[in-house]
Formats: sequence, C-alpha cells, structure tokens
Amino acid sequence: MADPVLSIQHLVKRFGGLTATDDLSLEVLPGELHALIGPNGAGKTTAIGQIMGEITPDAGRILFMGEEITRLSAPARVRRGLSRTFQITQLLEDETAEDNVALAVQARSGHGFRFWGDASRDARLREPARAALDQVGLPKARWAIPVADLSHGERKQLELAVALATGPRMLLLDEPMAGLGASESLRMTEVLRGLKGRIPMLLVEHDMDAVFSLADRISVLVYGHCIASGTPERIRHDPQVRAAYLSEEEAV
Repeated sequence: MADPVLSIQHLVKRFGGLTATDDLSLEVLPGELHALIGPNGAGKTTAIGQIMGEITPDAGRILFMGEEITRLSAPARVRRGLSRTFQITQLLEDETAEDNVALAVQARSGHGFRFWGDASRDARLREPARAALDQVGLPKARWAIPVADLSHGERKQLELAVALATGPRMLLLDEPMAGLGASESLRMTEVLRGLKGRIPMLLVEHDMDAVFSLADRISVLVYGHCIASGTPERIRHDPQVRAAYLSEEEAV
C-alpha cells in the first residue's frame, strides 16, 4: 500500500468540558477521496480546522506528505500544498470571480496582494485562473461578474476554483454541497468526480447521495470519535453506523 498523503494520529481537541475531537485517527491515500461524515456537532469541521492549522490540537499528531505539521501555521501548510473550502464561502465580494481566482494564483507565487494592480493585467495569473474556473464548470459569462452578484451555487464553484488555483497537493472540502439545490449538487458531484484520482481529498458532507457516489472510503464521527471506517458498502451496512447516523439521515 502507498504511503498516506495525510495521517491523523490520536488527535484530541477539547473546548472546556466538551471533547470535540476524541482520539481521532485516519489516513488519506494518494488519489483517494475519503469522506468524513457524522451528525451535526460530531466534530467534523473542528477536525478540518486542526488539519488546516486554524485550530491547535490538545494532543495527537498530523503528518502531511510524511512531514509532521502539527504545530505549523496555516500559511505554512498552504505552502506545503494543503488547501480547503468552507461551509460558508470566503471570497472577496466586490471583486469579480476571475479576480478572486487570479489572487489565489498570485498568492501561490508568494507575491501577496500588494501587486494586485499589476496582477489584474498579468496573463501569467489570468491563464491559470481561467483554467481553474473552467475546471469547476463556472460559465464564462459569469467570470467577470462581482462575487456579490453570483448565486450561492456559483460561489461554491468559485471557492473550489480558488482552492484549485493554489496548486494543492490535497483538498479539504467542508460541505461543498451545503445550501445547493438538487441540480447544483449534481453539478458539484460531477466536478469532484472529475478531480478524483488526481488530487487526494478529505470530504466533509451531509449529502449522503454524493458521499456514497464519490467516496473511496468513509469515516464516521460521533461526538468526536470515529466509530467506523471503511468502504462505502461496509459503512452503509454497519449496524452501529446505521443506528447512530444513517437511519436518521434516511428519515429526513
């Protein structure tokens, strides 16, 4: 078996008397889409925050590409190739869709935002930005539209394009289908399917149709603890998982 791209080892995070991450261990292999599911409050977003360096764990280790990154800053992790999306999109509302992605390309080059006046006309930034927008399926007619005027589904596509523009070696996807309609969810599912095998992904998602359609492996969190991990077929028929989570989802 290939060495994991990401290895989380016995991760613990407490907020006062609440244990948000309880001895969590999991691995993401090269090219794999690994889904992390569980009820609201299970600790999924807290786990993503710790992997990304936005939350400091109380115990445990995080290894990325064989390097321990447990205490590295979020920017240092981005430079090593980790990129994420959010439940609530994090975009520059007054800039166009293309500008947002070009800024991500610029940040990848290490120049920061102070050269934005030049970046807006720089083909070295525009070309990869347009390639990322095309990859996520955002219509070209929407590229020059300010983010404030985009639909929620279009913002989700744009945020994924921004993440791709950083040249990630791995994507952390925090509920990319949240708030999407049925057709938009199907579109996002197909975009992620197109990325499978090329970029390893850790997907946090409540859309079980998307999860079971996309995932190579699934880990199930309940109260911060992983109660099961395995193939979609194994998870679908796991009695403990069905009792704790899946039967509730199917009843909605």
